[in-house]
Amino acid sequence: MLSRFAGGVHPPEQKNTEHSAIEVMPPPKIAYIPFAQHTGKPARPIVKKGDEVKIGTKIGEPDGFISASVHASISGKVIDITDHPHPVTGSSLCCIIESNNSEEWIADLRGERDVSDLPGPELLAAVKEAGIVGLGGAAFPTHVKLSPPKDRKIDTLVVNGCECEPVLTADHRLMVEDAGSIVEGARIFQKILDAPNLIFGIEDNKKDAIELFGKQGVQVFKLRTKYPQGAEKQLIKAILRREVPRGGLPMDVECVVHNIGTCQAAFMAVKFGKPLIDRVLTVAGDGVKQNKNVLVRIGTPVRDVIEFCGGYTAEPKKIIFGGPMMGIAQYSDDVPVIKGASGILVWKDVMVLEPGPCVRCASCVDACPMGLVPTEIYSFVSSKNFDMAKDYGVLDCIECGCCAYVCPAAIPLVHYFKYGKAEVWQRSNQ
Repeated sequence: MLSRFAGGVHPPEQKNTEHSAIEVMPPPKIAYIPFAQHTGKPARPIVKKGDEVKIGTKIGEPDGFISASVHASISGKVIDITDHPHPVTGSSLCCIIESNNSEEWIADLRGERDVSDLPGPELLAAVKEAGIVGLGGAAFPTHVKLSPPKDRKIDTLVVNGCECEPVLTADHRLMVEDAGSIVEGARIFQKILDAPNLIFGIEDNKKDAIELFGKQGVQVFKLRTKYPQGAEKQLIKAILRREVPRGGLPMDVECVVHNIGTCQAAFMAVKFGKPLIDRVLTVAGDGVKQNKNVLVRIGTPVRDVIEFCGGYTAEPKKIIFGGPMMGIAQYSDDVPVIKGASGILVWKDVMVLEPGPCVRCASCVDACPMGLVPTEIYSFVSSKNFDMAKDYGVLDCIECGCCAYVCPAAIPLVHYFKYGKAEVWQRSNQ
């Protein structure tokens, strides 16, 4: 019997690029590297206009505990540090670097080294120095996730290989093409956490990946293909039958979850000293000529990525960063690729549905993987009763979009919940 969780939906997978090998995109002529690419405070700039940088040069350092370093992804000159379009925040402070076409790396980049005898603290320091963040979408600083309080024992590291979002296949291709590095990265995390158990969770629509990881000698849980199987709390529930408490974190049930891409990036950082200066993403949709999986430098403008994929098929109606369920629509193709960008979806036609009144069918209640009552939360948020929205668990919403997907009235429920959460947080900070 396949492991599963309550709720969720089964949108069409449309994973047309699952057999498309990862292509390496040339570096951009100009990179726009935001200092805000992660959960928490943006990095603090440590370069200035006119500075020469090389690939891997640290250009921003962590500004607090929940923050992460940012590095140059190309070699060249810093031509400005200014606000620029950002795929998540709308606009953000950016380091703009013009390439000198040299592809020169920092001088202290290490060659391959034996990491088997390195102690956990040294491994953790290497992960932090490289600016590694969660590559599944949330972009939470990895060194923070690997540093639970001393009184919290972690017994299980769960590695997320689900990639449950429709269309996206970047993680799948990374698992197929570089399983060894992913496993070694996971073992590094396991050592840092001193966790006795390591489990890989992979959905059953990725049979080749399941077989490959089985041959790597790690424990693999085959999971039922269902969205949002890759969400942390759902993954823990499906694999370990542990329930993360309301408002809690995975460490409250003695486990930590990391994405396979994060593991691979950490291995490259520890083994070779490579900072997080690129990532694999899926480019797909009927608005782009060639659907691909691409290794892209951080800071590459979307328009350059689209050009590498053959260009637009027509004037795009919508560009989305991420997947169709949780992705963020963009207002410009000037926005750069950031660490958390798992996909770029381009649509030439978009169906717009006019929302109607809630018919109290409870489809959203059945679909909610968090066990919430979206109808009630929607009612409270729309009437600006944010205290009741909080009591009914608006802060527990993971914004997966299952409720909106099944809503026959086409109510944009996630929009309301994002608004409600923002208002609750603002009031709690006053």
